[in-house]
Amino acid sequence: MHAPLPQLFEDARLVPDNDPSPAPFGALAPNAAQAAIISLARRTRLKRGAFRPMLSRLVNLLRSGPVDVEYQGAAFRFYHQASATERGALFNPDYNLEELEFLRKHTPPGGVFVDVGANVGTYAMVLARHVGADGKVIAIEPHPVTFARLSFNQAASGFKQVNLVAAAAGPADGELMIETDGDNLGASHIVTGTAAKDAIRVPSWRLERILDEARVSKVDALKIDIEGFEDRVLTGFFKQARDALWPRAVVIEHLSRDEWQDDCIADMLARGYAEIGRTRSNTLLLRG
Repeated sequence: MHAPLPQLFEDARLVPDNDPSPAPFGALAPNAAQAAIISLARRTRLKRGAFRPMLSRLVNLLRSGPVDVEYQGAAFRFYHQASATERGALFNPDYNLEELEFLRKHTPPGGVFVDVGANVGTYAMVLARHVGADGKVIAIEPHPVTFARLSFNQAASGFKQVNLVAAAAGPADGELMIETDGDNLGASHIVTGTAAKDAIRVPSWRLERILDEARVSKVDALKIDIEGFEDRVLTGFFKQARDALWPRAVVIEHLSRDEWQDDCIADMLARGYAEIGRTRSNTLLLRG
């Protein structure tokens, strides 16, 4: 019998290093000028990715720092200046909408959703609203600053059905090193071999163990986006985990598949999954 995970949270306890005493949600709502820019972007082609960095700089000039907004029915404090994910959700109301609709379609109310590489919660909080108080969301995010923002967004949204895991999913229990992209915090990634001088050490746990510790007996849907480390998590999971834990629906980011050691999508197809959709960033798979 193994020792319990050191951090499996059900509420927000950490905050970003640059925000030691965060104001309550709503205190940083966009001012009138910021709100006008955000609204214009959401209604026009300006919501597209090429325009978002420019819009982010403009919003930041009007008042520096994060902004508090709702996205897909959940509450978020978006630090849009250095996070492509947070810029996307701030300016585009349909950000990742195809993936979200696929996951909601295959996750029933009261169901279980697992988010590997949860970032600030743009999948986890949206699915938490969908599954409701009787459901469960496991949100796994190792980066301490990103985890703090995820925690804040969970508390602001009031979703007690979300379990937050401050660790990386990995091929084995232990530790991994994360290298941070200063221009895009959400693109922080696992490094192996010689790590950069600014890499940080984080706990790492097998996905099966995380689910067992969270007392999950089945998984309806899973999303994984861990910047080219997806295969190291999934290949071992499908070899070792009991069938009941295999998710019915999977969204997997494929942008970094050149960094995979094993083709985990091909492995899932061989195990009975079918590819039923593909977006610019993600492959959508359904079991059976």
